[in-house]
Amino acid sequence: MIIDVVGIAPGPLPPETAQMIARAEVLAGGRRLLARLASDGVETVPLTAPLETSLAAIGERLAQGRRVVVLADGDPLFFGIGGRLVAAFGAEALRFHPAVTSLQAACARLRLPWQDLPVVSLHGRDDPAPLFAAVTWFDRVAVLTGGADGPAGVARLLAERGAQDFSLTVAEDLGGPAERVLALDLGAAMAHTAAPLNLVVASRSRPRAVPLRLGLSDADLAHEAGLLTKAPVRAAALSALGIDPGHTVWDLGAGCGSVSLEAAVLARSGRIFAVERANARQAHIAENIRRTGAYSVALVPGAAPDCLAGLPDPDRVFIGGGLGGGIEVLEAACARLKPGGRLAVSAILLDSLARAKAFLTGLDWPLSILQIFAAQSAPLAGDLRLAAMNPVFILAAGKPGGEPGRP
Repeated sequence: MIIDVVGIAPGPLPPETAQMIARAEVLAGGRRLLARLASDGVETVPLTAPLETSLAAIGERLAQGRRVVVLADGDPLFFGIGGRLVAAFGAEALRFHPAVTSLQAACARLRLPWQDLPVVSLHGRDDPAPLFAAVTWFDRVAVLTGGADGPAGVARLLAERGAQDFSLTVAEDLGGPAERVLALDLGAAMAHTAAPLNLVVASRSRPRAVPLRLGLSDADLAHEAGLLTKAPVRAAALSALGIDPGHTVWDLGAGCGSVSLEAAVLARSGRIFAVERANARQAHIAENIRRTGAYSVALVPGAAPDCLAGLPDPDRVFIGGGLGGGIEVLEAACARLKPGGRLAVSAILLDSLARAKAFLTGLDWPLSILQIFAAQSAPLAGDLRLAAMNPVFILAAGKPGGEPGRP
């Protein structure tokens, strides 16, 4: 037996879709679609959490030889139930009938080409990291939401991250009698109660002040005079870390956030946490996130290791500014680092170098130490001289374990 998975588009039901539903002996779907489309006498299976229970019920009806139709919004294989059905029953047991998605309908109303439009879904998801990663790299992002609080929730997330350069277009009840499309700034969107069926398009309203890239100019960043990880050290540290696109990165003692910003370039779909205890430097991090639009960087105010408990375990850790008064931060970072992860510590003082080296050697992790000497040109007497920067040590270590072939 084949399970027909039928997409339901905004607006009236096409005759062929209605006929397919009418032939069903078992109709599965969300409660809203079942309430709208299930006829008297047909057995229904609501797709509710835990989804495994609903899928098992579908499997039982299928084993009984009954004709099962699953209802889904739009295209079932576009952020829908389709993937779970394929995983549960196998592709050969399924026949998909996609319909126009809410995204397509919204873009048609907005006269917006959507072939290159990034889409993230917050429907039934608690992690906003995909939203922050998308608005870091794209000037316009479609957001699939869930419920009347969806647009307000998106606006709150963006406002809390400092993404004031974005505004929202909210499309509600597309194809229905109460359809409307609203353009709202973040403040108005936070106060807006939307219809339960809605979709949001977040758009940048002004360009970022500083392009986000590797090799950021120190002059473009807000920082205390001279107190930042200089560009040559950032380059060497990021190279030692080997950050992949989906990695979670901790930047401990982040200062003005310069390492976090460039880590965001490498972890394009990942999460970066800039941990800093000094209030003035926290303000610099927030300002630099705003300037560059690096909204995938989350400022974590507080002193490590105490403030690390609520953070997800990292794939990569950078510890800047030496070890201060002890190695507690290094101990905590190594304990939380995922197997196969990498850690880099920058040190200027020989005592910091010695303590970090002794601790990492005691763990028996593969360890390398790099010393960086760099000099920057500066004007002098109508010519240029080279002004030496302080030598910096970078200790890089890898935690054993992880996937074969990974560092």
